[in-house]
Amino acid sequence: MPNINKLPASAGAEWLLGGFALLRAAPLGLGVLGVIWSLGALLLASLASLAPALMLPAQLLIVLAGPLLFAGILWAVREVAHGRPAQPAHLLQGVREGHTGRLLATLLPQVAAGLFFGLLLLALLGTDQLRALAEVWAQLQAIAEAGGQPDQALFESLPAGRLLLWLLGVAAGFVAVKWMTFLAGPQILFSGTDAWTAMRTSLRACARNWPAMLVFYLLAGIAVFAFMLGLLVLVTVAQLLVGATAALLLWQTLLLAVLMPVFAGSVYTAWGQMLVGGDAPVAADATRTHIEV
Repeated sequence: MPNINKLPASAGAEWLLGGFALLRAAPLGLGVLGVIWSLGALLLASLASLAPALMLPAQLLIVLAGPLLFAGILWAVREVAHGRPAQPAHLLQGVREGHTGRLLATLLPQVAAGLFFGLLLLALLGTDQLRALAEVWAQLQAIAEAGGQPDQALFESLPAGRLLLWLLGVAAGFVAVKWMTFLAGPQILFSGTDAWTAMRTSLRACARNWPAMLVFYLLAGIAVFAFMLGLLVLVTVAQLLVGATAALLLWQTLLLAVLMPVFAGSVYTAWGQMLVGGDAPVAADATRTHIEV
């Protein structure tokens, strides 16, 4: 198991800057990978809309493909960091390397968390209150669609304390799941680590460097908001020029073409800084961005 470095909080900003630096180094090569991912998802969604029976299989396929395609972008990011070009063939590199099962296993924490918190909600509220909660939710949706204001009496019947406790648990579980998978992909791809060890190491590394993780997610949220705001303006203009369908396609493709490579580059940079040992290299010069605080 690799040793875990303790990094300053400013390292979170370095990871995000590293992701942008890698995208700038190969914008076309990495962007094409995001476009292929986007077009594949849109194709499956279109097929499912034509045949409703395919809706569930299509959604399941999109979910299962997520870790495999992201691993492919991670591989391409590593190639760029070492001065080599990113290629569309890299998108399935994790499959060709024989890591399919281990990459898909990174979905298990999400499945387990969903089942656990579903059962926890049932235990906290019981079937009667769950039914009442569903009825209140349906009424709120109907009121919102009608443009009215909800009656405060609707909320007075809800078990607010237990719902708040459950929501706090869900928030903590969400963070734990994200931390378990944050560095799991690079370990599986580049170090040959088994899925459970990779996720356990990722959780320990993120917990040890929680200030840097907090800074990273805060800055990433701001960057995503700014990007989506600019993208919204672009798509609004495109909708007037080429129509709503083409504008939606532009939105989806640009979103994944930029955000997926940046996030993959950030994960790669964080992996190089947080984990030392085994086959984990330090991030290449293109990803090093030092910040003094």
